[in-house]
Amino acid sequence: MTIQNIHKLFLTCTKVSIDTRNIENNSFFVAIKGDRFDANTFAKEALEKGASYVVIDNPDYYIDERTILVENSLVTLQSLAKFHRNYLKLPIIALTGSNGKTTTKELINVVLSKKYKTKATIGNLNNHIGVPLTLLSFTDQTEIGIVEMGANHQKEIEFLCEIAQPDYGYITNFGKAHLEGFGGVEGVIKGKSEMYTFLKENNKSVFVNLDDEIQNTKTSEFKRITFSQKDKDATVFIENVTANPFVKIKTMGVEINSHLIGLYNATNINAAITIGNHFDVLPNDIKTAIESYVPENNRSQLLTKGTNEIILDAYNANPSSMKVALENFIQLDKSNKVVIIGDMYELGEESLTEHKLIVDFLNKNNSFECHFVGKDFFANSIQNDNFHFYNSFEDFAKYLSLVKLEHKTLLIKGSRGMALERTLEYI
Repeated sequence: MTIQNIHKLFLTCTKVSIDTRNIENNSFFVAIKGDRFDANTFAKEALEKGASYVVIDNPDYYIDERTILVENSLVTLQSLAKFHRNYLKLPIIALTGSNGKTTTKELINVVLSKKYKTKATIGNLNNHIGVPLTLLSFTDQTEIGIVEMGANHQKEIEFLCEIAQPDYGYITNFGKAHLEGFGGVEGVIKGKSEMYTFLKENNKSVFVNLDDEIQNTKTSEFKRITFSQKDKDATVFIENVTANPFVKIKTMGVEINSHLIGLYNATNINAAITIGNHFDVLPNDIKTAIESYVPENNRSQLLTKGTNEIILDAYNANPSSMKVALENFIQLDKSNKVVIIGDMYELGEESLTEHKLIVDFLNKNNSFECHFVGKDFFANSIQNDNFHFYNSFEDFAKYLSLVKLEHKTLLIKGSRGMALERTLEYI
């Protein structure tokens, strides 16, 4: 069966699913082989739960005319997504980067939704499966699509751009993330810049932070829409930015008081402002949208537990995001500050060095209590009366069970695998 014919069947369904736990009536189920399971085995269950069609790539699980047998279900999902994207012909904004992708995507979505019917990547469905699912969630009612793209190795962004065919692109930054897969910082820059290559080759537009030297240089010959806190000739000039702790921005005649913590989030807000402005969202509507956005899912959340104020940023961490989070925390005008940070993953051979750099940075730049959790931080233990190192979260939990934290301002940050939000149970 051709992709065009599969697409006709897909259009008769209300949603696409790759998980029988999320099947609804009239779903379109695609059975994808995973590392630990083969979804072909769930084809019958999907139909019983209400799916109208199931795509399989193992003939042993063929049931009846509702079963679409293909050579490779994953490739079919990706090809179907590209076909659907071209069928809809709606403008698509794609974004990637080392830090801030999801927050920026959410901000862009709330801003553009003030004027348009938008659809954006849900959560962090930003890989070779998530991007196709995002594209297939767009309908003829969607006026602008926003697609987040994640990557941890070369050629991944290039592949995702070929599927999504974005009209606009934005790279949040180039940082020390997924160093193991990319092969160092230069590899990160090369990998993320695959989006720039696609946009230039297809004569598409790019949103650029002129204050980021790498972005500015790499896009000098592009069709670009720009923003800056320094260059008044930028498309959008940001007049003033402060953060104590929440980011406040003045631009285009409005003052925006966000619920986002830290100067590092100012760039994410500035990008959303610029994109909203490009699509003719009124400044006051941009202000209302950004002020209505409250972060969740352990991303720069400001919480209160008892007498303690907590900045919970435990969704993920890499050396770049860790450094800016610490810099922001250091400059906060707060007393009784405590840092709780966990290991940063996927750094390969650079891991111990990067953890040492964070320890050294804190050793030079603060005089408050710091707790380092995880084997790579533990391997970089140093003598400092304010520093405490733990080989595992379990060791840290034993300490927490013996103390009572009161009247503290805490920063909690670590990679997803560390799950440092567990700390809240002891506060």
